[in-house]
Amino acid sequence: MENIVLIVHLLLALGLIAVVLLQRSEGGIGAMGGGGGGGAVSARSAGTAMGRVTWILAVAFIGTSIALTIIAAQKSASGSVVDRLGTEAPVVEEGVPPLPDANDLLPPSTDDSPLTPSAN
Repeated sequence: MENIVLIVHLLLALGLIAVVLLQRSEGGIGAMGGGGGGGAVSARSAGTAMGRVTWILAVAFIGTSIALTIIAAQKSASGSVVDRLGTEAPVVEEGVPPLPDANDLLPPSTDDSPLTPSAN
């Protein structure tokens, strides 16, 4: 069920992006051409049709978002992730852990040459 809602959610998101990008800008200088009167559909009726499609997709997108939230909450209601593993949580000791010895941090060398590069 969750996978189906997730796929519908993703399709709605892509559709919403496409519809918003296809809408004509209402003000300012249109970078994508914008003008042009006439045609089979008037600008006003095309605008309202695209607006309706945008609202429908937006409401459906919000609905699938809420559905996914409810599904995720139901899955997590059974307990925490640590409870699902079947192991106990590690005990954290208070205090500062000891630092490693500085000599253990350097790579081993085969001779007595310095480990820092020289400026030749």
